[in-house]
Amino acid sequence: MKLLLKIILYIGFLWHSYIFAQELPPVTNFSTRVYEAEKQNWSISQDKEKTIYIANNKGLLTFDGASWKLYNSPNETILRSVKVIKDKVFTGSYMEFGYWEKNELEELEYTSLSKKIEKKLIEDEQFWNILSLENKIIFQSLNRIYIYDILSEDFIILDSNDLITKTYQTDDSIYFQKANKGLYKINEGGELLVSDDPVFKEDRIINVFKKDNATLILTERNGFFILSQGKVSAWKTALSSEYKNINVYNAIQLKNKNYALGTISNGFILLDKNGDFSYQINREKGLHNNTILSLFEDADENIWLGLDNGISLINEESPFTIYNDFKGNLGSIYTSVIHNGKLYLGTNQGLFFKKLDTNDEFLLIKGTKGQVWNLKVIHNTLFCGHNSGTFLIEDEVAKKISKIEGAWDFKKINDSLVLQGNYDGLYLLKKAKKEWSISNKIEGFNISSRQFEILNNQQIVVNHEYKGVYKLKVSRNFKEVLKEERDTVNKGVHSSLVMYQDKLYLSLKKGIFKYDYNKAQFEKDSVLSSIYKDDFISGKLVVVNEDLWAFTKSSIVRITPAKLSKGFEIYKIPLKYTKRNNVVGYENIMKIEKEKYLLCLSSGYMVIDTSKLPKKEFKVHLNTIKLQEKKIEKEQDQVFRNKQNNFKFEFNVAEFDKYLLPEYQYKLLGIDSKWSKWSTNYSKAYENLPAGDYTFLLRARVGKKLSVNEARYSFEIEKPWYLSNLMIVVYITSILIFSVMMHIIYRRYYKKQQKRIVEETQKELKLAQVENEKEIIRIRNEKLRQEFKDKSKELASSLMNVVKKNELLTTIKKEVETVNDKKLKPVVDLIDKNLKNNDDWEFFQEAFNNADSEFLKRLKELHDNLSPNDLRLCSYLRLNLSSKEIAPLLNISPKSVEVKRYRLRKKMDLDHEVNLIDYILEI
Repeated sequence: MKLLLKIILYIGFLWHSYIFAQELPPVTNFSTRVYEAEKQNWSISQDKEKTIYIANNKGLLTFDGASWKLYNSPNETILRSVKVIKDKVFTGSYMEFGYWEKNELEELEYTSLSKKIEKKLIEDEQFWNILSLENKIIFQSLNRIYIYDILSEDFIILDSNDLITKTYQTDDSIYFQKANKGLYKINEGGELLVSDDPVFKEDRIINVFKKDNATLILTERNGFFILSQGKVSAWKTALSSEYKNINVYNAIQLKNKNYALGTISNGFILLDKNGDFSYQINREKGLHNNTILSLFEDADENIWLGLDNGISLINEESPFTIYNDFKGNLGSIYTSVIHNGKLYLGTNQGLFFKKLDTNDEFLLIKGTKGQVWNLKVIHNTLFCGHNSGTFLIEDEVAKKISKIEGAWDFKKINDSLVLQGNYDGLYLLKKAKKEWSISNKIEGFNISSRQFEILNNQQIVVNHEYKGVYKLKVSRNFKEVLKEERDTVNKGVHSSLVMYQDKLYLSLKKGIFKYDYNKAQFEKDSVLSSIYKDDFISGKLVVVNEDLWAFTKSSIVRITPAKLSKGFEIYKIPLKYTKRNNVVGYENIMKIEKEKYLLCLSSGYMVIDTSKLPKKEFKVHLNTIKLQEKKIEKEQDQVFRNKQNNFKFEFNVAEFDKYLLPEYQYKLLGIDSKWSKWSTNYSKAYENLPAGDYTFLLRARVGKKLSVNEARYSFEIEKPWYLSNLMIVVYITSILIFSVMMHIIYRRYYKKQQKRIVEETQKELKLAQVENEKEIIRIRNEKLRQEFKDKSKELASSLMNVVKKNELLTTIKKEVETVNDKKLKPVVDLIDKNLKNNDDWEFFQEAFNNADSEFLKRLKELHDNLSPNDLRLCSYLRLNLSSKEIAPLLNISPKSVEVKRYRLRKKMDLDHEVNLIDYILEI
């Protein structure tokens, strides 16, 4: 009993190892957070444009390779089934089934078919499956089958008193199972019993397939059975032995005739066409969930899994297969090699191996625990460079030949000598009597020598990332360094030194440099350097047979000699460094067979089959156009108003490979002159576009292959209303009218101006004339004043003459009167006569009137009571004569003059404070 238990446990262990060590296709998981719906996904389908449709608990999910979208179920119940038939998406849910169609805005709109049935649905009826055959659509619930004729739009309803577990389609037949009754098929609108074998009564049928001329039936718990000519026999497969206790929930047959199985608690299982086990993927190996509710193979042979919690995608035909070290048993892989039928992996946790082409578990070689830097086969001997020293590996045994720490790399010198690079310099390994051992260190050089190459037997080039490139000339016996030169210009982190086709190459961020042996210096290779343009992540170069491999941010690059020239052919595999997940600067790739390569990763490795890299044709779709954030029809040559100038284009390529992501390139004719850079972004927005004609062009690529089409959309943005043709006509007309009006207005204006100028000129002339007249008057007045002055002077002079004459006469008279002589009396009389003569006054009056003609007139008007003598006195006073000067003129004494002045004041009725002379002068 104990022995049997041990055998069972051992078999179980082997089975676990068998599972554990598999290289699996890539798996992409979509969580509820990604697709934003409920966890459970019951059915999957695809349309001709490769868009995926999924029946989810919340509604209908769509995925076009770029974005997810959810359409709520018609009656807000769980969507159980979906099937794309031509341009319609048929769905079934609780008490409802019908179809969805795209409208002008590419949005799905629902039409109910169940409401067109005259017969009422059964209470709590749900539609779990949808099939199509010719012009018929079959909707299956647990109690009925509804057959809908697309052409006549009529229904045939098959009722059942027994539970209908599921419907199946094979070629031109529709099968279904009745619980406890057996397997039936639809025949001429009715049902026909195919087999009531006990196995089909007792076990749930998962699916029905065709195999040769027989019918192959898969059951939930008992595996496969062949039904031929009414006889049922078991078909022995992996389900008959290893997976004997596994419950299968659903299954499909793939295009390559393999069988994909979804289980209730064991994840996904793939059997080949003979029923043998291929691989299993479960939660432990990357699935979100072990319960598979639905399976679907798309047009590109990807397998979609509708899970009890999420959605998974298996890239069955991907060029990449992955060995995932989920448990961390291996660690980060730095190096790998195939030797004597075994695959060896050097990691940071030791050296592991397994037999090639088996699913055995990797085993650790005893004594190698720790960091392995390099594995290299020289002379059919496997050298292992380890942190703790140098090992020779023979099958599963590691033999330590050096305890000197940090063995980086090995280079063959000849059949018995190998140069080894270490943490502290270079060492010589020597073979003697079929045994390898450390011979000596090359003295005079103590720099870490991770990367080095031998130019000839005396020259060694060493690359140090931080110090630069060393050129060493060593002695013939490799004992010491004779000469050392260092190039500090060409250095950099993650640089690499490699010999390829007898040429020495140095790779770093600045580019790839080739060593010129004549000039003894590195010169930039412009062709090879182009692979690093704005894409550098690591300068690591790896030689694999005739190929040189490089690693950039966006891809891994395969460089091969050109077949028809001396140059190179460069092929990029678009595997981004974020997807590679390797140790930057320590990248490594190895050829396994033909076109298969092993790429070392940080948690396992990847096998790349270059023969499977994209060759198929694909299309790029411009699926949504948004104007001002609102969807519009994709009708070409549309015209939009000027303010409708914010556009967003959303596009996709329905390719679902986990690692080969579609990249897009676009340009807007009318704005862009060149194509944009390649990008994985699946939308492009343009804001505030000016008026004009535009065409949006879009293309895509997967790997190096371009899409077979260029999507395009042409549209026009109108000029603003104020720049429209009508408004331009209005503007031109307005300008013409304005010009005419302005011409008229200016003519009138200039006429007015001319008239005004004439008037102003006339006014100026008049003013000038007035001024001239005033000047003339002024001159005249000046002349008059001058004449007045002259006459006044003359008047004064004559008046003084009169005064002097009278004074003289008075004097003479007095002198004569003193002489008492009668003879002189006539003289006295004559003098008196002259003194009393009015001729002087009349002369003075005439002269005074000539000088101041208005004075006497104004004086008479003001004082009409004045006598002539008063007027005469006023005239003398106006001449500002004193009483003494006036007395002779009046032939009276000065005192009498004062009396006269007093009387004159009274006649004029002047106030006491008014000066008489001032008053007379102001008149």
